[in-house]
Amino acid sequence: MLIGYARVSTHDQNAGLQVDALTAAGCERIFVETITGAAHDRPKLKAALRAAKHGDALVVWKLDRLARSFSHLLETVATLDRRGIGFLSLTENIDTVTAGGRLVLHIFGALAEFERAIIHERTMAGLESARARGRIGGRPTKLTETDIAHARALLKHSDLSVPAVARQLNVSVSTLYARVGAVRSARRPVDQRAE
Repeated sequence: MLIGYARVSTHDQNAGLQVDALTAAGCERIFVETITGAAHDRPKLKAALRAAKHGDALVVWKLDRLARSFSHLLETVATLDRRGIGFLSLTENIDTVTAGGRLVLHIFGALAEFERAIIHERTMAGLESARARGRIGGRPTKLTETDIAHARALLKHSDLSVPAVARQLNVSVSTLYARVGAVRSARRPVDQRAE
């Protein structure tokens, strides 16, 4: 039996194209999910995998409808293979029931891994080049040295609480603690003070 799985990311999207393609391919049961590809918990995918039995095949319209990453795809296909369940992707014309289909899937996997390695190498080279020119990556700091000195003075010599000082400097309490540190050890804890 062919079991179809279709996924759209939002309720605004329509799974009709996928469902039509899966129906035309001969899927007897089709599970439709509305959830982002990055989501780890996909109830309809779990239901489709539970419904698939030895000798069946899971069918998707396109590879990215099934998996959030290529490693996730390979892991899912390997799980299906161990259970004697095939995998078909209509758009990419992959059928893991055949030796050629398994070869194509592994070639795609190797290419995806190569692409990730190239992207990593380029990123590292770009960061190294930027460091050589004196640029340091990352988000700009929210507090200048003057802001930090002002915050320390307020916390040490005024009755303002840490949240009040953070609001005054337009930063979060965690940012204030990270940049200024705890300077109120001799005073009452913040949560016991009235504002």
